[in-house]
Amino acid sequence: MKDVTLPKATRVIGPLGEALAEHDLPPPDTTRWVVRRKAEVVAAVNGGLLTTDEACERYNLSLEELISWQQAIHRSGMNGLSITHLQEYRDQKVHA
Repeated sequence: MKDVTLPKATRVIGPLGEALAEHDLPPPDTTRWVVRRKAEVVAAVNGGLLTTDEACERYNLSLEELISWQQAIHRSGMNGLSITHLQEYRDQKVHA
């Protein structure tokens, strides 16, 4: 059986509904991760613009951190990526 490789996406829909290409993503040396930048990286991975490995390597992220961003967006939308919201969610899990 032959392996089928899907072509890499060249554009994805970003968190604010805009088209994102790889050059629109946060720069690799980003250190200040605001909600919008996190959401752009998640959209790029989810849409096939970047692989999980590429995103982790490019942004020096752990797999766990990237997955936590994906889960936060799935659970609560972009608001789930704010530090305050993440801390509240973690506190609820500890006290449950």
